[in-house]
Amino acid sequence: MNPRDLLAGLIAIDSVNPDLVPGGNGESAVADFCADWFRQHDFEVHRLERRAGRPSLVAVRKGTGGGRSLMLNGHIDTVGTAGYDGDPLKPEIRDGKMFGRGTFDMKGGIAAMMVAAAKATERPLRGDVIVACVADEEHGSFGTEEVLNTFTADAAIVTEPSHLEVTLAHKGFVWFDVEVEGRAAHGSRPELGVDAIVKAGHFLVALENLDLITEHHLLGRGTVHASLISGGEEASTYPSSCRITLERRTVPGETPDHVEAELQHILDHLTATVPDFTATLTRGLARDPFEADQDAEIVRTLIANLGAPPVIRAEPFWTDCALLDRAGIPCLLFGVDGAGAHAATEYVDLASLDRLTDVLTGTITDFCG
Repeated sequence: MNPRDLLAGLIAIDSVNPDLVPGGNGESAVADFCADWFRQHDFEVHRLERRAGRPSLVAVRKGTGGGRSLMLNGHIDTVGTAGYDGDPLKPEIRDGKMFGRGTFDMKGGIAAMMVAAAKATERPLRGDVIVACVADEEHGSFGTEEVLNTFTADAAIVTEPSHLEVTLAHKGFVWFDVEVEGRAAHGSRPELGVDAIVKAGHFLVALENLDLITEHHLLGRGTVHASLISGGEEASTYPSSCRITLERRTVPGETPDHVEAELQHILDHLTATVPDFTATLTRGLARDPFEADQDAEIVRTLIANLGAPPVIRAEPFWTDCALLDRAGIPCLLFGVDGAGAHAATEYVDLASLDRLTDVLTGTITDFCG
């Protein structure tokens, strides 16, 4: 069992997320490939497909009983291939690296956890080994949500790329829409109009000056930025509305309710102090930040299998770790080295792929055995 060969097979299969790229191939073909591989290696295979054409795959090797169960989790969807430098579906090896869409984010992690699970269970273990190859992490993460409706475990490892560093925290995010109201009027009649775009400027300045005080020892402070803005209809008319979409990245200790109250306080202050300022705040998608317990058994077991003092890190982006943690499953993130996630050139360092496979194999054996 060679993770490099398996990765090459995974890369050759188009699994672009169609929620990101309309017409994208989705996860069906790569799920079929993984299912065949797992069946050949004597795993139970469960296909979860609440959304047609968007399957997640869960492979299980049951233990003999009395041991701890471990879930390995990774996503099989990728971002788009347009603009990729070269053939994104033709794995190419140069200078100890494999290039192709998804090599780094994150079919390298998928290949490593599949091979590690098969190697670790060549001899019976007491606990169950569960391998979740999930859909849609690149967009809404409904794949892991669907898996967690049916499966649980005593611990989990998410094999997102981490440069072989032990990742114990990451930021969350909350999206909001702010609708600033104005009053339409002809440009020659300023006494009748209220310029919603100009009024929105007061909010944008306040947003830039927002003091985010919660600080995390690995992640620092949260962030906020205005992502989209729209308003107005024509040059000669006062705009009746202006919509701002913003993203607030959160650190552990910050909740969506906390962030909403923070933004509403700004709007209430502007309503009280700026003439004719009126706005409404609407919360959109929210994902919790994540922080692992460094003393959790799964963390200590993986670190012991590294054989060297670990580099502990945190990530500014969001991962499915937060969903596993919210489901009561202690987890951490540990994955390959490389570069180019979402970029025109993407690669995985092949030595790190082999190293990840070995560390996962030992961790599974120790934790479940």
